Amino acid sequence: MSAAAGDRPPWLARVFNVSAQETPAVVAGLLMFFLLFTGYFMLRPVRETMGIAGGIDNLQWLFTGTFFATLAALPLFGWLASQVSRRRILPWTYGFFAVHLLLFAASFAQRPDSLWAARTFYIWLSVYNLICISLAWSVLADVFPSTQAKRLFALIAGGASLGGLTGPLLGALLVAPLGHAGLVLLSAALLVASIAAALWLQSWRARHPLPDHVGPAQPPAVLPLGGNPFAGASAVLHTPYLLGIALFVVLLASVSTFLYFEQARLVAETFTDRTRQTQVFGLIDTVVQTLAILTQVFITGRIAQKFGVGVLLVAVPLVVAFGFLWLAFAPVFAVFVVVMVVRRAGEYALVRPGREMLYTVVTAEQKYKAKNFIDTVVYRGSDAVSGWVKRGLDLLGEHPALAMFVGSGIALGWATTGYWLGRHQRRRESQASDALPATV
Repeated sequence: MSAAAGDRPPWLARVFNVSAQETPAVVAGLLMFFLLFTGYFMLRPVRETMGIAGGIDNLQWLFTGTFFATLAALPLFGWLASQVSRRRILPWTYGFFAVHLLLFAASFAQRPDSLWAARTFYIWLSVYNLICISLAWSVLADVFPSTQAKRLFALIAGGASLGGLTGPLLGALLVAPLGHAGLVLLSAALLVASIAAALWLQSWRARHPLPDHVGPAQPPAVLPLGGNPFAGASAVLHTPYLLGIALFVVLLASVSTFLYFEQARLVAETFTDRTRQTQVFGLIDTVVQTLAILTQVFITGRIAQKFGVGVLLVAVPLVVAFGFLWLAFAPVFAVFVVVMVVRRAGEYALVRPGREMLYTVVTAEQKYKAKNFIDTVVYRGSDAVSGWVKRGLDLLGEHPALAMFVGSGIALGWATTGYWLGRHQRRRESQASDALPATV
């Protein structure tokens, strides 16, 4: 599906590696992610502040509550994906969450200091972000085959990083005049706007259909996926390739949770004012997204196209393994900020696009149901378990160094899994190009 060289304006091809025909789809994808992430990242510092409000010693309970809330959401999403056409899965899901945002805005306006409202919002936003972001990537994996994904996914993900940059800035500027309720209302409006961009992207693919031999056979997008609400979990358990992706996500989530708990501890010790905490979280997000967007736009796509997906999945885990060792010997806020920024920027710019490219070589049902199961239940389950493990290590060792050494070992396992997945993705892609069914 790569466009002919003559179809590309020289400067556009050289800088962004995008054909003229693909440009409208890339813009629509950028807008979809930008609007979604701007709304979410306005609320992310609010969530972190509300998590600290309940006490950092209780964070593992919030992670556990998030996991059970995710379990409750799984059959609802699975049922929706089975009943409506693929083009309608995202609008219905985003509309559902937009209504809930309106309810939270009303709650915060009436009872701004409610501890239980804060805890509920923390759990709800943690479910919301995974489902909505996972679904946006499902749409991309459904629209673009692997050959296009290698060039375009990271560039389109730049919209997510740009939104991740804009969102914290808006949140920091508007939290004082609008309050938390006002930020939630604005986020709901942005979420609804992202629906329009997603629908336009899907209509572009309908006007430019893929050849029948590109990728696994897919049902028409106007038809429901069918099947049962738990088909995603079943597919993961019976498909080695999907099981490998699930393991990769488990290790990724474990690494993220270990660092997240360190963030909560160090920020709570360093900054005592809740407004200041929100500003610190927002500043970290701003730095992360700035680095991520520069990498996504100019570097990631070329790395994937030249070296394959495996490089994207291995580089960051190896760097994180070293970062954990650094934190073990220097557990101070300044060192943590460096490690956290590198980890998160690398995840957004390299790991996430590479991870999503893995789904371009699976069936339509797996792109939505199995992917959603991995991105929500598996991810949040890993959060919950690793949260308790981290808390136990802290109590056992009475020093964060023990948890950091364990985190370094997990990161090395993460890198090994990424290498395996990169090899098998390349094999599946080769089989698809030969019009053969995938057997991995």
